[in-house]
Amino acid sequence: MKIEEVKSTAKTQRISAHSHIKGLGLDENGVPIQMAAGLVGQESAREAAGIVVDMIRSKKMAGRALLLAGPPGTGKTAIALAIAQELGTKVPFCPMVGSEVYSTEIKKTEVLMENFRRAIGLRIRETKEVIIPGYGKTVSHVIIGLKTAKGTKQLKLDPTIYESLQKEKVEVGDVIYIEANSGAVKRQGRSDTFATEFDLEAEEYVPLPKGDVHKKKEVVQDVTLHDLDCANAKPQGGQDIMSMMGQLMKPKKTEITDKLRKEINKVVNKYIDQGIAELVPGVLFIDEVHMLDIETFTYLHRALESAIAPIVIFATNRGKCQIRYAVQLLTPASLAARADGAQRITPAHITSVHTLFLDAKSSARILTQHSDKYMK
Repeated sequence: MKIEEVKSTAKTQRISAHSHIKGLGLDENGVPIQMAAGLVGQESAREAAGIVVDMIRSKKMAGRALLLAGPPGTGKTAIALAIAQELGTKVPFCPMVGSEVYSTEIKKTEVLMENFRRAIGLRIRETKEVIIPGYGKTVSHVIIGLKTAKGTKQLKLDPTIYESLQKEKVEVGDVIYIEANSGAVKRQGRSDTFATEFDLEAEEYVPLPKGDVHKKKEVVQDVTLHDLDCANAKPQGGQDIMSMMGQLMKPKKTEITDKLRKEINKVVNKYIDQGIAELVPGVLFIDEVHMLDIETFTYLHRALESAIAPIVIFATNRGKCQIRYAVQLLTPASLAARADGAQRITPAHITSVHTLFLDAKSSARILTQHSDKYMK
């Protein structure tokens, strides 16, 4: 039984480095706005990214790569995430870091191929015949407000508790008891604050559902090729003792064979030829791409030339780190200005904060000068 408190719907502030980005901030003509959708500046890069988004939507960008180069803090990752926001949730977006390819369990090429397949979507359209007896409703969760003498709290409960609430005929003003472990609901009575209320029973009238009772409904499913690989690599089932033990034990991460991927590609191509499925090339974003070696780049070059390939966006900073340090000083400098009662940040605040927080080169220089004072 899962119980979680309902969060407030008030406007939330930025909770991570890029959670405020909602898009590229372009107008209807594709011209960037100075401050829009969480981005400020970088008009030329945002305009170029808008052209890339249009090419991806028209499916003219598959199998190509895009390189974002520049110092840290200039917005490379932000522009890549803005491209993902512009494309929407239907287009797969798979972010990764260059150091993720180095693993002790599987090869570098296998990690790259897994992320390649994650960035390629398959949209399957299937027509099903359904019988609608009335309003087809499913309960996803139950939100209930509980009030005590100390205060009121809203709880988000599991959908299985809905039947218990209906069975006990719980209404507003009832005193109930909910057991968190089993989800049992017990109605203990009615609150005395509702003692003078008159209960009038009234029927609720709703219109009949429109259309025929027997309908044909088109179901659209969005999956990635990696989902198909995992589903076929580790099929669930089997009633023998070995199958049950294999499901209970946590297996070591294994590679998916090329033979299995080729068979899945055959099935996918068959669905595409029949018009059942549609291939949706997504975006694979590789940050810190300078961490990759020559073998990985050779494999990337071959994978981009394959028949099924996503759009790959590379980002690298090539060891530059001055701008990010300056950007990170803004927040402590604003706090120092606020502590002094100033409305604006002055050079004195920057200097005072700079003495407290050192950049990488200054820290390395101090360690070198005073190396005899540290433990070796």
